[in-house]
Amino acid sequence: MISHYTVKQARSSRRTTQPRHSQDLVGKTGLDCLLRHRKPKPTYNQTVNKAPLPHPVALASSPAERFECIAADLQSLNEVIRERLHSEVALIQTVAEYIIAAGGKRLRPVILCLVSRALRRDAPPDRHALLLAAVVEFIHTATLLHDDVVDESDLRRGRQTANAVFGNAASVLVGDFLYSRSFQMMVEPGLMRVMQVLADATNTIAEGEVLQLLNIRDPDVDQARYLKVIRYKTARLFEASAQLAAILSQAPAGVELACAEYGGRLGTAFQLIDDVLDYEGHAEQTGKNLGDDLREGKPTLPLIYLLQHGTLAQRDLVRKAIESGGVDQDHVDFFNIVDAVQSSGALAFTRQQAELEASAARQAISLLPAGEAQLALLALTEYATERSH
Repeated sequence: MISHYTVKQARSSRRTTQPRHSQDLVGKTGLDCLLRHRKPKPTYNQTVNKAPLPHPVALASSPAERFECIAADLQSLNEVIRERLHSEVALIQTVAEYIIAAGGKRLRPVILCLVSRALRRDAPPDRHALLLAAVVEFIHTATLLHDDVVDESDLRRGRQTANAVFGNAASVLVGDFLYSRSFQMMVEPGLMRVMQVLADATNTIAEGEVLQLLNIRDPDVDQARYLKVIRYKTARLFEASAQLAAILSQAPAGVELACAEYGGRLGTAFQLIDDVLDYEGHAEQTGKNLGDDLREGKPTLPLIYLLQHGTLAQRDLVRKAIESGGVDQDHVDFFNIVDAVQSSGALAFTRQQAELEASAARQAISLLPAGEAQLALLALTEYATERSH
């Protein structure tokens, strides 16, 4: 499988000293590492009162909502999310609702609902399926909160990240809350297999985050190492979402494995297109800044391709940029590298790899009963590779 790139317009002021890389983290405690570059600490009572939060939580529409067969499912899911976000601690409620309200594509819960419908002959998912759909969305949201602190990101889905609004400490701790709330919810179906899949998935995601950290500033990362990060960090939760639906539907072992394969392959294709969009998208569409991964010294698939197939000058330029911890937009080499990625065939190669993953996903669900839900699952593979944001 493969990874994620996101087209992003440049942040004018980005770190110029003390880059955060694996070498910098040696001997640090986890929270100290995360908060090392934090912005001035906000006054949380003021933050809670002034945050630009839609109320009640406005769960933004997803491209997947075009599928009429799950429109009612998604509405029910939104109600579960609203209910389960509740906390007596005002800051927790505010930060969690801020990032949930930002929307997103809701692909993981959509996959769970669609697989559930496909295996139940288009019958709607039951309450346990909706509960677990909310769980995977909470886990995903927690990873976003933590990622944005680690990456020092300030823009996601077209608006300020939670850490930019509320500070690093609040983002980390509310991410922890969402993880723990997910643990509370996942036990409710009373199925050990459900808990095993989710426990394994969250552990694998954490390993993927650390693997990605180790890859920063390393120009020798090859495609295999890069794809391992994607399988762990991104595709694993897609895989779990589809697998959970099969478990709840009491599908045969072979069907369960096929559903898991579909989810993992789809997640990989999705991340590969994110890699492409990091170099050819626009912030108003992607909600992200151009070249964030390049600025952070992350060797993703387009750069890996360029390192292997570019001219000697291009390879030297990219290697130096990665080794130095990335380059900002105001650096003379930034747009030279972007131009080289766009002209070298790196983006076409990455799209090709994404399509291979999407094709494998389509093959995997050939075992599912024909119907509206299966057609929607097939359409999701096309969306993953053809989207512009």
